[in-house]
Amino acid sequence: MLAVDEAVLRQSAEAIRTAEGMIILAGAGNSVDSGLPEYRGPEGLWRAYPPLARLGISFEVMANPQWFESDPQLAWGFYGHRLALYRGAVPHKGFELLRQWGAAMEHGSFVFTSNVDGLFQKAGFPEERIVECHGSVHHLQCTKPCCAATWPLPEDLPLGIEEATLLAKGTLPRCRSCGAVARPNVLMFDDRTWSPGRTSAQQVKFRAWQRTLARGRFAVIEIGAGTAVPTVREAAEQLAAAGRVPLIRVNPRDYQGEANVLSLPGSALEVLQAIAAAM
Repeated sequence: MLAVDEAVLRQSAEAIRTAEGMIILAGAGNSVDSGLPEYRGPEGLWRAYPPLARLGISFEVMANPQWFESDPQLAWGFYGHRLALYRGAVPHKGFELLRQWGAAMEHGSFVFTSNVDGLFQKAGFPEERIVECHGSVHHLQCTKPCCAATWPLPEDLPLGIEEATLLAKGTLPRCRSCGAVARPNVLMFDDRTWSPGRTSAQQVKFRAWQRTLARGRFAVIEIGAGTAVPTVREAAEQLAAAGRVPLIRVNPRDYQGEANVLSLPGSALEVLQAIAAAM
């Protein structure tokens, strides 16, 4: 961990300790300590997926819905491999610290995350207190889409992957309504066919929970949110500004911010453990 200002660490601990509710905003960096790749730059993706390195395909190019039309075996090979990584990942101990802090607050906590890995649910956070703003790889939708429906991906999905080519083997998931190839309910790049209904319903619950905090003090903690796709970072800044509370920012690289930002450079786990020690 980089040198952390002890005064900032104490301020962050106090903001959490005295809060009546907590909003946890998490980007890809929050899952790195659980062993998941961050895909920062093409080299990160290519280390995890050598076949894509041979083809010279970047994450931005691969994470595009057009592959489900042009090469569904490769599209499902990529997302099927990611799904296997996510299913095998164990939430790091920082998740439990966050869960415990929120459980001790009058209004509890709410999670807003761009991660599609489902680690917050696996760590014991209630489904009804999570917004997955970019969707979830654990849910499916039609590739067309023929309708707005989404449904859970079967736990026993019989999808094998050829490691040398990253091509999916076997029968691909199909839409339950029209029989077309199904795809993960994940917001991809240049995505005009994503079905946002599940995420929209989560947003409604989030806004209702926020109203319970209208006169209460809450803490805002942003963890591992980058600047390349700033959805989580912008949401964190807006929420902290609206609540007139400091924004606790945890990031090993992009930790700087405006005057109201409590900057804590380091990985999710090491900084959360440092906050716990300060509390």
